[in-house]
Amino acid sequence: MINNHYHHLAFGPAAIERQRANGSYVAYGTHLERPDDGPDQLGSRELRMIADATQFYLGTVTPTGWPYLQYRSGPAGFVRHLGGNTVRFIDLPGNNQFVTLGNLTADDRLAMFFVDYPRKQRLKVFGRGSVREGERREIDVTVEAFDWNCSRSIIPRYDQQYLTDLGKAYQDKAAAKEAELTAEIERLHARIDQLEQRGGRQRPSARTDS
Repeated sequence: MINNHYHHLAFGPAAIERQRANGSYVAYGTHLERPDDGPDQLGSRELRMIADATQFYLGTVTPTGWPYLQYRSGPAGFVRHLGGNTVRFIDLPGNNQFVTLGNLTADDRLAMFFVDYPRKQRLKVFGRGSVREGERREIDVTVEAFDWNCSRSIIPRYDQQYLTDLGKAYQDKAAAKEAELTAEIERLHARIDQLEQRGGRQRPSARTDS
């Protein structure tokens, strides 16, 4: 059974009415017909997506109720899993407006939106954030709920590292195939030699005319 915590957090009465009108209520709204299951638990698929991410979008709530969106990026693994349902990322210095930090001080709710462009996958995460001050500022996120989005409208994009890894994978595959074919040729030659020896004939060796 699908955990329905995300549905309870995201779907209000107006969304439910539109689902009923458009025929998608059975797929989504019916999950609200039972009590809230409580927080989702991060699984291997979610953790792999987060660990591989080199970017994500971060949403917080302003004191006036408006959504505030920022972009975060770094090398793969810059969002780290701390165990359980907690992840952490470094909050690099920006333009010093401190809107995200201010928002989290007043309201710890946030959203993280991860996109894997080459594989056309995207993951929405709801969580509660806390700021860790120290030699480097970091934000801890306790995940409340998540949802995997439809990949239909994602336009694939490929960075240099992905293309490098893809090229290496093809080279490794080609090298393995070449080794396999070489071994098969050698096996066939050995088999031919065996058959010719049984027939009392030997296969002529290759020679070069002078």
